[in-house]
Amino acid sequence: MNDRSEAAAREFLEALGPEELTLLILRDELYEGSWDEMKADLTGRRDGKPFIFQLASRIDEDLERIARLARYEEEHNLDLGAYLDEE
Repeated sequence: MNDRSEAAAREFLEALGPEELTLLILRDELYEGSWDEMKADLTGRRDGKPFIFQLASRIDEDLERIARLARYEEEHNLDLGAYLDEE
């Protein structure tokens, strides 16, 4: 990744709200960096299926946040979790 890409990733991360940062941290700590597993867990929770943890009553909002974060990572070919320690 070049310096411009890294700077853009840091800027994106700094602009995230506490909800997005929490989701990034939980993804890395509970789901070994997998958005797909986290989304499946939240969807299961919302649908009354077995789940791993309860974030809050705003599961649909969290799923939208996850989609936004995952899309950014995919578009920029990076892992935002790698930048969390810097924050």
